[in-house]
Amino acid sequence: MTDRHQDDNPVAGRQATRQVPPTPDRLRRVLGHFATGVTVVTGLDAEHEPVGFACQSFSSVSLEPPLVLFCADHRGRSWPRMRDTGTFCVNILRHAQQDIVDRFGSPTGARFEGIDWHLSPYGAPALPGVLARVHCAVEAVHASGDHDVVVGRVQDLELVQAGRPLLFYRGRFAVTERVRSAAQVEVTGGWDDFWG
Repeated sequence: MTDRHQDDNPVAGRQATRQVPPTPDRLRRVLGHFATGVTVVTGLDAEHEPVGFACQSFSSVSLEPPLVLFCADHRGRSWPRMRDTGTFCVNILRHAQQDIVDRFGSPTGARFEGIDWHLSPYGAPALPGVLARVHCAVEAVHASGDHDVVVGRVQDLELVQAGRPLLFYRGRFAVTERVRSAAQVEVTGGWDDFWG
């Protein structure tokens, strides 16, 4: 009975015969269905100049000891410059900060020009108006494919400003909430979940 059920399942058959590894385009398209928050990872280079890049590959690793990780293209223009300085700050962006991620996600341009950033006590640039900041020291770096997996030991955490997170979903930025009708506002307080 189990064999007949598997034979009737066209997905199982396709999975069994697929032998070609997924292309980068297919990997990006399918994994894009996993919504992520958006951050800017900042640090200093060897000349003490600020560097940073937009990063969606950020996650908690451990509570004890407090560890986080991010993934960075080791061919990028920012991570290789800050890698050896040993500290970084993860700036977690609010939904209204798409202009910041556009700036730090661009391969060209002056990323810090015109931004009122400051150097944190932990030695990395802190961006203004973000939801939160995670200040870290580099614990380990693991090369994996075309990226480095960077594990950071959390030195401090800041809740900076209240608000909704900037999310990235299926290749674009997503809004998590929308105002409902006037009648629904009284019942719900005015917000519901929305992927728009």
